[in-house]
Amino acid sequence: MDMNLLHDITFYVMYAAMAIAIFITIERGIYFAYVRRQARALTAVLDANVHSERDLPQGLTQRDSLPLSMVLPVLAQKASHGSRKDLDDVIETQYLTTRAPLARSLWIIETITTAAPLLGLLGTILGIIDTFKALASAGVSDPGQISGGIGTALFATGLGIAIALFCVVFHNFFQDSLERINDQLKILLIRAATGARVQSEVPHLVPTPLHSRTA
Repeated sequence: MDMNLLHDITFYVMYAAMAIAIFITIERGIYFAYVRRQARALTAVLDANVHSERDLPQGLTQRDSLPLSMVLPVLAQKASHGSRKDLDDVIETQYLTTRAPLARSLWIIETITTAAPLLGLLGTILGIIDTFKALASAGVSDPGQISGGIGTALFATGLGIAIALFCVVFHNFFQDSLERINDQLKILLIRAATGARVQSEVPHLVPTPLHSRTA
């Protein structure tokens, strides 16, 4: 078994993991910023007079967004004047459906956080094994080559730790942003339901007794 090849493959895997982590970090950062901006804009215009998509500013409905897709079913239920339970069910359903799109790909960053130091350690072990094999076959003819091999092996551990630190920082940042966005979307759903005229709140006309009319 070629330990040098396995050592190189370990480096390639770590570089690929770093590239994936950077791509997900950029993609999630842009997506989270867009969701928060759309949620703030919708929260500012939602009031008791908004009952459908037509009542919203055109600039907020031209592009699809997660906050808009959450609000529209609530507005439709609000306009139907159904029961309070039906409205609460729609709000709860829309809130729960937001977790999957927001948390998408974050598990990959968490996995890289755990796997990167282990890959670095594996690369170090393979590098040291390859160095010892060179020592066994050629002896200590050039100490510089041996120290260079050990240095390359230890670089794998350093690279794995650096990747893990990068992923830990942004994973924690995204988890905090996720909680803030969830709170913001919850407020948005409550604002969307403002002014709903549900069945339990519709006043019933009580007929006037006949004797009171003739009195």
